[in-house]
Amino acid sequence: MLTVKASQKTLHRQIRSQFQGKRKIPFVATDHEISHGRTITWTLRAKQAPTHIAETWVGTSWIVEVTASGSRDGKPFQAQHLFLTSLRTTPEALRQLVRDRWSIEGWHWIRDTQLHEDAHHYRGNGAGAMATLRTAALNLLRLAGFRSIRAGMQAVMHDITALLSMARRRPQPDPC
Repeated sequence: MLTVKASQKTLHRQIRSQFQGKRKIPFVATDHEISHGRTITWTLRAKQAPTHIAETWVGTSWIVEVTASGSRDGKPFQAQHLFLTSLRTTPEALRQLVRDRWSIEGWHWIRDTQLHEDAHHYRGNGAGAMATLRTAALNLLRLAGFRSIRAGMQAVMHDITALLSMARRRPQPDPC
């Protein structure tokens, strides 16, 4: 599944136009989620790729629009994402695939914005070692109950004792 970003102007416009107006959208799947201070409705709409897109992007069978709307910590939001895929599957399976992908992208976004991982220039084994340490730190903060990575980092950045006590703590079941 290929994420089509706004920087891909022509393709983004071509796909977006296929979901505007009163066009028939043959496949729709919706899901509602309430967790971690968020209430989100996910709506996936998919249709076969039109000829002009399928010819340019060989192998493409579906174009997909996913909207997420709701509230995060009481603040309303709405996001739209567009995709191309060669998969031939159900709308529900496509929706789950997109949500799984967002979960991974969210993890990478945290690593880059909070830990500035993309700015590091480690080479060889150093890159893998640092990635492992960052992953361990993020997991320890989550297991310690921090919902905000920034707040967790601030709580332990100058307190090695607190960080080490997190490493010895047994995980608690997630209440959500």
